[in-house]
Amino acid sequence: MTEQPQNLPDRPDIARIFGEVLQELRRARGLSQEEFGFECELHRTYISLLERGKRIPSLTTIIQLATALKVPPSEIVRRVESRLGWPIEKSHTEMRH
Repeated sequence: MTEQPQNLPDRPDIARIFGEVLQELRRARGLSQEEFGFECELHRTYISLLERGKRIPSLTTIIQLATALKVPPSEIVRRVESRLGWPIEKSHTEMRH
C-alpha cells in the first residue's frame, strides 16, 4: 500500500477552490449562471452548486465547462493547483531523473 502525501488537500477545499475558479472564468466571459449552463448543457442550479463548492465535477463535466468557457480543461486544473499551492509542474524529462 502506498502512502498518501502529507499535504493532500481536503476534498471540500478542492471543491471550494474549483468553484471560485469556475465563477471567475464565467464572470470574465460575462455570462450569467443561466447563460453558462445553457452553453455547457448543464442546469443553472448545478452550476451554482459547483461554484459554491457543493459538488465536485467529473472529468467529462470539466471538459464541458472548459469548452463553454473557451479555455483548455488543463487551464482550469492549473488554476486550482496554483491556489492549492502546488509547485509548478516539472517537465517529463526532469521527472524521470
